[in-house]
Amino acid sequence: MKKTIVLSAMFLGSLFFAQKVGGDRDVHGCIGSAGYTYSQIKNDCVRVFEQKIKLKEVDSDKSSTSMTAVIFSKDMKRAEIFIPDGNAKSIILDRQGKGKIWKSGSHIKESYVLVPYKKAGYQIKKDDVVIYQ
Repeated sequence: MKKTIVLSAMFLGSLFFAQKVGGDRDVHGCIGSAGYTYSQIKNDCVRVFEQKIKLKEVDSDKSSTSMTAVIFSKDMKRAEIFIPDGNAKSIILDRQGKGKIWKSGSHIKESYVLVPYKKAGYQIKKDDVVIYQ
């Protein structure tokens, strides 16, 4: 009888203290522990590492390098970049004129620019320094 009571108490205690799977949803319903983050352009949860356009960090002084992704709006007038170091989860860049240069607005402290690189790639510059390509 004592074993049953002890086992029942342990079971109920583990249920009480266990973290609910998927319990880390953000305000948009994206589950961070499953790799999801909210995309302003897609208006949906995305996994950055599953996006078509992925860029690697350049000249990192860290022991590991990070990567980011770029998501374009359907009309190609806006680009969303996911910078791991920033306060925001993503930054929206606006296309300048009819060219293929996207820039961040003056509402953020740093200046980010997305430009074409080689034939099919892109570079992200922060304050005129290439940080991803």
